[in-house]
Amino acid sequence: MSAAFGASVVALASLHAPVAQADKPHDVKHVLLISFDGLHEQDVARCIGGNTCPNLAQLAMSGVTYTNAHTPGLSDSFPGLAALVTGGSPKTTGLFYDVSYDRTLYQPTKNCTGAQGWNVVFDETAGKDGFNGGALVHLDGGGDFNPQAIPDALINGVCTHVFPHDYIKTNTIFEVVKQHIANARTAWADKHAWGYDWLNGPSGKGVDDLARTEINSLDPSTPPPMSDYTDFYTHTEQFDDFHVQIILNQIDGKDSTGKSAPVPTLFGTNFQTLSVAQKAPVATKGGGYLDASFTPGPDVAGAIKYLDNSLGKIVSELKQKNLYSSTLIIVTAKHGQSPTDQTKLVKNGDTLSALLQAKNYLDSSGNYGQNNNTGPLNDGEGFTGTGFVQTDDVGLIWLRDQSQAKTVVATLNANNHCTTTGICTDGPQAYILSGDSVADRFGDPAHGRTPDIIVQPNPGVIYTKSTKKDEEHGGNAPDDNHLGLIVSLPGLHHPGRKVDDYVLTTQVAPTILRALGLNPHLLHSVDAEHTHALPDLGIERND
Repeated sequence: MSAAFGASVVALASLHAPVAQADKPHDVKHVLLISFDGLHEQDVARCIGGNTCPNLAQLAMSGVTYTNAHTPGLSDSFPGLAALVTGGSPKTTGLFYDVSYDRTLYQPTKNCTGAQGWNVVFDETAGKDGFNGGALVHLDGGGDFNPQAIPDALINGVCTHVFPHDYIKTNTIFEVVKQHIANARTAWADKHAWGYDWLNGPSGKGVDDLARTEINSLDPSTPPPMSDYTDFYTHTEQFDDFHVQIILNQIDGKDSTGKSAPVPTLFGTNFQTLSVAQKAPVATKGGGYLDASFTPGPDVAGAIKYLDNSLGKIVSELKQKNLYSSTLIIVTAKHGQSPTDQTKLVKNGDTLSALLQAKNYLDSSGNYGQNNNTGPLNDGEGFTGTGFVQTDDVGLIWLRDQSQAKTVVATLNANNHCTTTGICTDGPQAYILSGDSVADRFGDPAHGRTPDIIVQPNPGVIYTKSTKKDEEHGGNAPDDNHLGLIVSLPGLHHPGRKVDDYVLTTQVAPTILRALGLNPHLLHSVDAEHTHALPDLGIERND
């Protein structure tokens, strides 16, 4: 690893000297992890009950369905996926959002000069196409990192680039599998070509075949000025089809590009179609849900049908190649989407950021992070040491002056009403975390990475006035964090069961290692957070 945050990994690893191998309960030779982003538990129950997802239902018949699975506190794509592949929450992984803030980092391309504190952006602009705010014209993001997206850190007096794989603070299942299973191969495909480099883990080498696919790239088949793959869910299907083909290639003994390669020991992918369909406005675009009972609107119904058909293709290929009986298949999601009940939707705009700016806790003109620079947005220019706020259906606040935290919280509480100027935290399911309550759940803000304040508004509140979406994710609202989770393997004892125990998606990672015969404590987050494997699979023994 390039050592930017390696010290955290070493410190966690020293807690145990784990034994690599564990008893292997079944003849599992491969693990396939699939994330249908946006998939709620209620979606699973409804589509299986209504026979609208027969392929998912078949997996449930040969496996275990967890009806009470939840994300660990935040539900953005980064912490959501990190939970699945590290066994840890943001407290140990250090991943809070794909756009976040770190007080210890320096602005890119400045050789560690100037003030510390940088708005870290590891989204679609992390690829080379994003250089100088350029158009995202290549599916592979331009073929390399955008140097303007890579901040620096002083490590032992040396200015060192902090790539996404350096930014994550703990190791991943991909690294563990490669290190402890002879001749193992790992693979993954996701929505951003370069921002998801953190899946490699601190070694930078965890994923042998990390497909470089960028959902925000412009589709050359669309008419000028061209659109990316997120404009409508059927267009997103075309992007997800790339991932289906990648998985089929890998099952067939090829890599993501079609070149000959061993079938991965651990592989998987992410689908965005359902997420796009859920976000689409209900009244004008047919998106979202029709009622509080998760009755899907036409877009969501179409998306679920597409995802199930894709799943069917993958399972069929596993069977054709005689790999089905030796492959553990896990279907879940990084996050849900909120609100599914449109009567709860509140879009007053970003009243949280407006309040922070009005009180000068952040610059009154919005000049913080990369929000203000002399060139295009996300071109590596911007103000350092300014603090930052990230809002969706949650608010993550990194203050410019951390000593103001108590004063800021008092201001937030004084404006908790849900009016056109309030921050909508006046309901029983809303809360404002700061001080010890943040440190206990998410880590100490004094160390530079954790937000000083986390604002969870009333369920249904989205800090936007955008007419392009009626749902969002990122926070801890019920529709955000209650996910579908099915673990399937032919030969499991008592298949077809439903487990109603409260479980976290962090339990997927130790389950994967246990299934492959490895000790879950080889994962640093599992060790630090005492994460157990999922119950009732026959593989949940803890060391």
